[in-house]
Amino acid sequence: MNDTIKTILYSWAERKLPRVIPREITLERYIDMIPKKIIAVTGFRRVGKTYLLFQILNKLLKDNSREEVIYINFDDERIPEETSFLTELFPMMKQIFSDKTKIIFLDEIQNMPNWGKWLRRIYDTEDIMIFITGSSSKVSSREIPTELRGRCLEVKLFPLSFKEYLRFKKIKINMEYIEYSENERGILFRGLDEYLFYGGLPEVVLTSIDKKFEILQQYYGTVVRRDLVERYQIRNEEGLKAMIRLLLNSKEYSINKLYNILKSLNYEIGKTTLLNYIGYLESTYFIHSLPIFSPKVKDQLQYPRKIYFIDNGFINSLSTKFSKDMGRLCENLVAIDLLRRYSKKNIELYYWRDHQGREVDFVVKEGLDIKELIQVSYNIEDYDTRRREIKSLIKASDELKCKNLKIITWDYEDELVVEGRTIKCIPLWKWLI
Repeated sequence: MNDTIKTILYSWAERKLPRVIPREITLERYIDMIPKKIIAVTGFRRVGKTYLLFQILNKLLKDNSREEVIYINFDDERIPEETSFLTELFPMMKQIFSDKTKIIFLDEIQNMPNWGKWLRRIYDTEDIMIFITGSSSKVSSREIPTELRGRCLEVKLFPLSFKEYLRFKKIKINMEYIEYSENERGILFRGLDEYLFYGGLPEVVLTSIDKKFEILQQYYGTVVRRDLVERYQIRNEEGLKAMIRLLLNSKEYSINKLYNILKSLNYEIGKTTLLNYIGYLESTYFIHSLPIFSPKVKDQLQYPRKIYFIDNGFINSLSTKFSKDMGRLCENLVAIDLLRRYSKKNIELYYWRDHQGREVDFVVKEGLDIKELIQVSYNIEDYDTRRREIKSLIKASDELKCKNLKIITWDYEDELVVEGRTIKCIPLWKWLI
């Protein structure tokens, strides 16, 4: 085991780090955090967690040696999934690097057995800053091992925001002229259309158009095989895939409806199993679901939940629909951006619906107050659509006592005054930026 650890550590000392396109989120501010915490970077597979570590590593290594700052990737096939590797890691580090290590980055550490207990011991006994990453909720604040509670701070990483997408694609927009220049608007909307359709996963963004769907489908296969079937020992893989296909072609779900549809297709899956499958999908960050806004717990349990996927690219590359559902794609994009914006705040997201079927896409709740009501509508200039969206917002505004009302559109901007309420219509690109 010691020979393996030596190989890993010497490999790090000789490794050349790749160039990194900076993300908006940074980790530098946690370096000198008091009191010291274990920083857990979580997120979907291939969302850029490792490169976020490289981003800070490149900066740290300008002023620190490879002995002081260490990076270990536990997806390395040379590392055995044995407790003894972790047990012997720090003694060997001290032997090789003379106890100089100040910061350690542990990538995908959840692959190791008893990693939580080991990390707790290192945290308590060593004067060292620790960063960890994980593609499953095992390292999230929701499922962090008991022994680490109160010692971990979670940093959630999402696919690229639209601003990050523009930087990755080297698209520069002159915002001073965007309202007047057809050329600037053309560049912006070509970028937005590609971002809306193919999503914001970094590798997909940087690859050619003809390879994007192939990469997205490979990601999906890895999630199903490694993060779901293998991790949770799922025997009915075909039933799981059938359920995911139904979700990809739906805007909302209920367990009863999923059960009845799958039963009609000759998939024998119990309701409890379906509920478990949904939980597993959320644990991988592949999906996020929003409950209806209601003070009654019974309503939140009985009403369908709205379903959103971590990246629009999956909806387009895996869905069986043959045309773009622009309304759904815009709404999914807004949902993920809201989750990104509010991931560190005491904010909850819901949707609202009344008994007459009027609906508001997003209810933003902060503490006991409703902070904002948001509709997403691709084409608000259509009279019937405009009337429906406005009526729903006004009704929800009355019921929830909220006057901060927005309609996010594709490219329509205005301020509407209806029944004494102001509704801001804002283009998607402007809201994203």
